[in-house]
Amino acid sequence: MSQGAHRYISNLTKDTYALILAGGRGSRLHELTDWRAKPAVFFGGKFRIIDFPLSNCINSGIRRVGIATQYKSHSLIRHVNRGWGHFKKELSESVEILPASQRYGNDWYSGTADAVFQNMDIIRAEMPKYVMILSGDHVYRMDYGDLIAKHVENGADMTVCCIEVPTEEAAGQFGVMTVDSDNRVKAFNEKPAQPNEIPGKPGQCLASMGNYVFNTEFLFEQLEKDATRETSDRDFGNDIIPSIIEGSDVFAFPFSDPDSDKQPYWRDVGTLDSFWEANMELVTPEPQLDLYDSSWPIWTYQEQLPPAKFVFDDDERRGMAVDSTVSGGCIISGSTIRKSLLFSNVHVHSYSTIEESVILPGADIGESCQLRRTIVDSKCVLPAGLIVGHDKEQDIANGFRVSPKGITLVTADMLKLMAAKQAKTALEKNAEQAIEKDVALV
Repeated sequence: MSQGAHRYISNLTKDTYALILAGGRGSRLHELTDWRAKPAVFFGGKFRIIDFPLSNCINSGIRRVGIATQYKSHSLIRHVNRGWGHFKKELSESVEILPASQRYGNDWYSGTADAVFQNMDIIRAEMPKYVMILSGDHVYRMDYGDLIAKHVENGADMTVCCIEVPTEEAAGQFGVMTVDSDNRVKAFNEKPAQPNEIPGKPGQCLASMGNYVFNTEFLFEQLEKDATRETSDRDFGNDIIPSIIEGSDVFAFPFSDPDSDKQPYWRDVGTLDSFWEANMELVTPEPQLDLYDSSWPIWTYQEQLPPAKFVFDDDERRGMAVDSTVSGGCIISGSTIRKSLLFSNVHVHSYSTIEESVILPGADIGESCQLRRTIVDSKCVLPAGLIVGHDKEQDIANGFRVSPKGITLVTADMLKLMAAKQAKTALEKNAEQAIEKDVALV
C-alpha cells in the first residue's frame, strides 16, 4: 500500500467514532455468563473477548471509542477501566463506558439500534464524519481502516461487514445478505431458517459480522425514523437495514485476507462448544489466530504476576505442561497438563492430570483430580480426587453442565451444590447406620 493510501486511511480513521455494543447476555454460554456479560468472558489464556474489537480499533488508528453496556456489566466495566483507561481526551482519544441510562425515556436499551439511538448526543458531541458500530462478542483481528476506506470509495450510506459461513451454521444465528456483482446489498434477512446461498458457492452464505459503518447524519436520520415506528424491534438486522436497502446506498464489505484472499480468522464463541473449540485451536503448533504477532498486538489488562512455576521432577509426581499455554501466576505442582489453557493464578496440586481443558483465572485444582475436555470457571476450588469429563452420567449427577459435544462446564455455584448434596447424602447415610446400630443393640 502506498504512503498516500496510508495517509488517506489515517485521515478517515481520525474522522471515525467507534461504538462497541457490549451489552449481550450470551445465554448460550449458560452458567459461564451468569455473572458477566458475554464480552467480558475470558479467552485465549489472558484476554477477554472485548479486548479483540478494542485492540482492532486502536491498531487501526481509531482512538475515539464508546462501549455500550447493559447486562451484568460490572466485571466488563472494571476490566475496561483498568486496561483501557489511559487514553487522553486532550489528544482526541478516549475509551468510554456508555451504560444504559434511560437518556431518551424510561426504557433500557431495547435493541442494537436503540443502544446507538440513546447515545446520539454523545456521538454528536464528537462530531465524527463516520460512525462504526461493532459487535463486542466476536474474536478476530481486522484492520478497520480498509473497511472505512471502501465505504467512502463506494459513496455508501452504510456498509455491512460480512463473512462467508456454511448455511447450516448461519441458519437461525446470523443476518444473511444477498449482493450483486458490485457488493451492493439487495436483500438482508435476519437469522433466516434457510439462508440464501452465494451464487456459485453451494452451501455457503454471506453472513453479517454485526459490524457496520454509517455516514453520521444518515445514521441519525434512520435512528430517529425508527424510533417513531411502533412495530420496530429497534434492531439493525431486523429493522434498520431492511428498511434502507431500496432507497439508500448499502454495500457489503467481505472480510478477507488482502494478501491471499482467503477467509481470515473469525469466531463467534457464543456456545460452550465453540468457546472450547476456539480456545483449543490456540494450543496447536501453528494456530490461525497468532497471538504472538507483534505487528497487531491484542491489548488487555494484566495484573503484575510472577512467572508460571513448575515444581517436582519425580517419576510419580512431575510438574509439566505439553502443547499448552500457561499464564503468569500459575503453579503446576507435580501434575501433568496436556493440550490445555491455564489462565492467570491457576494452582494445580500434585498427582492431577488436565487434558484438553480450559481453566479460567484463579481456579484451584485439588490433588489427584482428573479433568478432560472441561471448562473450569474462574475461582473454582475443585476438591481432591474429583474426576470430570470421563463419565458423562457422573458429571450430570454432580450437577455439572455437559454440552452437546461432550464438553463439561464446572462453576463455583455447581461445586457448592455438589458439596451440599454430598453432605446431605453423608448425613442420611450416617443416620441410617445409627438406626441400624440401635436396632442391632436391641
